[in-house]
Amino acid sequence: MEILVALVPMFAWGSIGLVSAKLGGDANQQTLGMTIGAFFFSLVVFFVTMPVIDGKVILIGLLSGLFWSVGQNGQFHGMKYLGVSVGLPLSTGMQLILNTVAGALFFAEWTQTRDYALGVSALILLVIGAYLTARQDAESPVEAGSKMLDFPKGFRALISSTIGYGAYTILITWAGLDPLAIILPQSIGMLIGASLFALRKTKVDRFVGKNTLSGLLWGIGNVCMLITVQQVGLAVGFSLSQMGIIISTLGGIFILGEKKTKKELRYVVIGCLLVIIGGVLLGYMKAT
Repeated sequence: MEILVALVPMFAWGSIGLVSAKLGGDANQQTLGMTIGAFFFSLVVFFVTMPVIDGKVILIGLLSGLFWSVGQNGQFHGMKYLGVSVGLPLSTGMQLILNTVAGALFFAEWTQTRDYALGVSALILLVIGAYLTARQDAESPVEAGSKMLDFPKGFRALISSTIGYGAYTILITWAGLDPLAIILPQSIGMLIGASLFALRKTKVDRFVGKNTLSGLLWGIGNVCMLITVQQVGLAVGFSLSQMGIIISTLGGIFILGEKKTKKELRYVVIGCLLVIIGGVLLGYMKAT
């Protein structure tokens, strides 16, 4: 049951990049719309479950939400510069390295030689898989819309995204608070952060409203990820949630029409298989 809950973020978060790309808007509009949707989702969860919220929950929630807004805004900018099928796998690989190392070293989630052997093997498979899904064919001619638009800008955006996302997950894991209690103050922090990014440079129009849908997807994935991290740890729980790159990568190609050469398609297939194997290995690691 734990693994099934852990896989919900894979489908929810893996679809966000595709949904946002289809809904339109710039990176700031997408971030703002997404946080509004997440806020309404958290309100519903709060009134249904009525969790206990104290000062620590509010403080940690607000801070984690602010860090998340940095991560999400950077990721949206990265996808704008690199495309969904390239930007999201790279972002995933960078987050996997940071969160898995944090879980294993800072939170002592790996205590035996077997844990390190299986965990490191799974991480290597996931990172290589993420790399292959984003790999470009250097020998192919550059076609309009088929190649990354600006790799340096995109990579810098993903670095800031990784730092923001890493702080968001590590802070919550360190605090060890009730996931259902923290999501409301967290969504308020997200909304504040997104509003600061959008201040004076973002037009609040129909694109912001449309992107609230992606916020609902994120909210569902977030609750399940926080519950999973409490049950199986940050290193495994976060890694399983990031298997959504399979959905985002294939969706970027077949739904958004991002062009790939035959060699690049082979890279994608091999990369997705490695991600699946890495995820299965992590699931086996916690089940035994």
